[in-house]
Amino acid sequence: MTQAAIDLGRLAGRDVGRAARLMAEAHAAALSGKPPAVPPRPEIGASWERMLRRGVDPERAVRPRPLTPAELAERRQRSHLTEVLPLLRDGLVSVAESAQHIMVVCDADGVVLWREGHPSVLRHADAIGLAPGTDWREATSGTNGLGTPLVARRPVQVFSAEHFVRAHHRWTCSGAPVTDPRDGRLLGVVDVSGLLDTLHPAMLKLVESVAKLAEAELRARHLRGLDRLRSVAAPLLARIGGRAVAVDEEGWVAAVTGMPPVDRLPLPRSLSAGPVRLGPLGLCSAEPLPGGWLLRPAQRPHAGVARLRLDLSEPGRPSLTVAGEVGSWTHDLSPRHAELLFLLAGEEAGCSAGALAEAVFGDAGRRVTVRAELSRMRRYLGELLEHRPYRFREGTGVEVVLPEDRSALLPHSLAPAVARARAGTAPRR
Repeated sequence: MTQAAIDLGRLAGRDVGRAARLMAEAHAAALSGKPPAVPPRPEIGASWERMLRRGVDPERAVRPRPLTPAELAERRQRSHLTEVLPLLRDGLVSVAESAQHIMVVCDADGVVLWREGHPSVLRHADAIGLAPGTDWREATSGTNGLGTPLVARRPVQVFSAEHFVRAHHRWTCSGAPVTDPRDGRLLGVVDVSGLLDTLHPAMLKLVESVAKLAEAELRARHLRGLDRLRSVAAPLLARIGGRAVAVDEEGWVAAVTGMPPVDRLPLPRSLSAGPVRLGPLGLCSAEPLPGGWLLRPAQRPHAGVARLRLDLSEPGRPSLTVAGEVGSWTHDLSPRHAELLFLLAGEEAGCSAGALAEAVFGDAGRRVTVRAELSRMRRYLGELLEHRPYRFREGTGVEVVLPEDRSALLPHSLAPAVARARAGTAPRR
C-alpha cells in the first residue's frame, strides 16, 4: 500500500459510483492478499486485517440468535443510552428520514437496541438482519458502522465495499461511539445508515456531534445527581464525628468529612447496606442514601499483601481487580489507565514519567500528561502504586489476562508500546 488513501468523503460527494468501484477493487485485493491500487483508509484497513486474522467469512455474516422481546427490553432498561434516546431521536431521526436513512443504536456488546427512520430503508435493513436484538459486532458482521467504532473507539464511516461482508456493500454507514463521562466506559454506538446512492458526506460529522451532545447530557445529569446527593448528605456529615464520605452509585464523591477529598472511590459491583471492604478505605459501614451511599471507614487503610488482576481479555472492557487483607474490589478502567497499567505490569523495576510518555505517546516530553493520569490512578490504587519511579509496591502480585487473539489487545490504543505488544510478546510479570 504505497499510494495515499482515498478521501472518500470528497470523492463520494462528487462521484459515488467511482468511489464504490475503487473500494470494491481494494476489497477484492485484500481478500486475495494482493496490494490494492488504492489503499483503504487506515481505520478500514486495520479492520480488514482483523477480519482476515479472525477468519470472518466475507460471503456471509454470522447471525447469532436475536434477543427475545423480553431480553431486548431488559437490555434496553440496563443501558444508560436510554437516558439520552430522546436527544438522539431529536438530533438524527428526522434528518435520517429526509435523507432516506435510518438511525441505529447499539450497546457496548454490539447488540442493536433501537432502530428508527425511513420505512423503505427499514425494510432493506430487515433483509440484512439489521434489526433490534441482533448482534453487529465485527466478529459476527465484519467491518460495519456499529461494530467498527466499538473497536476503534472513534467515529467511523463505512462506505460500500469498505464493509467486509459483500452483502453489505450496498450500504453506507456513519457511526460514533458514546462513552459514559462518569468513568469513560463505552456505552455503545449511534449510527445513521442508508443505501449507497443516498450518501451524504456530512453525515459522519452530524452523527459525531449528536454523540457528543449525548455525552454532555449524561455529564449534566451526573452533576445534577451529585448536587441532589450533596444536599441530602451535607447535614448528616456535619453531625458525624470522624471520617465519612457520601458517594453516588458509581462512587463519585458528593461530600466528605474528616479525610482528604477525592473525586471517586471504586465500589464493588454490587453494594448493600452493612460492612464492606473498599481498597482505599479498608473496612467501612455502608448506609443507603437517596441516589447513593454514606460510607464510614472503621479503620485506617493499612499496607498488606495484595494481588492485582488486570483483565484485558474483552476488548473495550478493561478492568482491575485488587485482592488483599481488606478484601477485594473491581474497578472498570478508562482506555488510558488500561494502557498505563499494562505497561507498568511489564516493568518490575518501574518507569519514569518520560519513559511512560514515550511508550504511550511516542513523545517523552508529555510527562505532565502522564503524571496527571497516574495521580488519578493513585486515587483508587493508593500506596499500591509507587512513584519515582512509577511501579507497583514491592511484593504485589500482578496478573495480566490477555485476549486469546493478541491482535485484540487494547484495540483502540495508538500507543507505540501497545502496538508492539499486539504484534509480539506482551509484558508480563
